[in-house]
Amino acid sequence: MRVYLTLLRRELASHFVSPTGYVIICVVLLLLGFSIMDMLPKLNGDATDTPITRIFYATVYFWMLMLLTTPVMTMRTFAQEKFTGTFETLMTTPVSDTEVVLAKFSGALMFFMVTWLPLGGYMVVLNEYTNQTTTAFDYRTLLCTYLGIGLLGSVYVALGCFASALTRSQLIAAAVSYGLGLTIFLLSLRSLVPVPMAGWQAKVFAYISLTEHLEDFSRGIIDTSNLVFYLSLTGIFLFLTLKVVESRRWK
Repeated sequence: MRVYLTLLRRELASHFVSPTGYVIICVVLLLLGFSIMDMLPKLNGDATDTPITRIFYATVYFWMLMLLTTPVMTMRTFAQEKFTGTFETLMTTPVSDTEVVLAKFSGALMFFMVTWLPLGGYMVVLNEYTNQTTTAFDYRTLLCTYLGIGLLGSVYVALGCFASALTRSQLIAAAVSYGLGLTIFLLSLRSLVPVPMAGWQAKVFAYISLTEHLEDFSRGIIDTSNLVFYLSLTGIFLFLTLKVVESRRWK
């Protein structure tokens, strides 16, 4: 545990001492601002019982944040160290492959969650100054939304770590992560998938849909099937990342 915590502090420091980290935070704040501007006309119209978090989740800026920022956050995790040669030095120290993978994943995920902290303030301000019913917002719904964002983010962060472990180039890592992440997202849009609206095919695509699983969280509902879905995907990508890291011993 002590080794893991030491590696975790190292990873967090790499995010917060690098200019890239602050550029990412600025981009997140900018896109969050655009999402608020997009929501204002809807919120200043007729009063609605739809949770504000549900309206935010349905904006294009939410998915832009998820698809564009996570590849940039994770592209340095393994690729930069491989390019500079520090990765081999790290792996010669008394640390296990699992500790390295988990520390890099945890550091990137914590940084990801920090960038989303301003969302809570935006939701409170919107609820206070827009034409909404008193039932359209509560802190339980906001916390559930944060949980959903964290779980969805863990999938994309694990995917980004996997892509970064495959190459020495940060740009290639970001491109692979973005491409795979976009593919998973497009499979979540059932209107784009030519399958029947009923039958086992529809059930399969409904289950693998990232958007449908997140919708429950945005309404303040925690379903164990959603937790299992996101944690399983995260575990799969972390397992693949670990196998890529271990493959250096086979060369």
